[in-house]
Amino acid sequence: MPTPQGSVPALCTASATMFSIGIIFLGYWGLQEAGVWTLADKFVAGLAIIGFAFLGLVPWVATSPVEPETSDAKVRIARMMFLLGVIAVWMAIVVSVIF
Repeated sequence: MPTPQGSVPALCTASATMFSIGIIFLGYWGLQEAGVWTLADKFVAGLAIIGFAFLGLVPWVATSPVEPETSDAKVRIARMMFLLGVIAVWMAIVVSVIF
């Protein structure tokens, strides 16, 4: 199997970068503060976890083998997962700022 070239390494790197930004956000937001969680806190944490799940699976999906080596079906799926992960993490950030 040839080494991935082009958009696959870029997609994996971008996914790892957004994952890092999300982790930094959770550290700044105060995930470990004592006290009862409000509905907004649970919503923010839920959005962040969904975003992390999508972003964490992007490299696995993008680098998984496909039947014809010229097929880009998995890369298309990985791009959609990346987009959904980014939207979820940024929505978590926006909701935490608003509430």
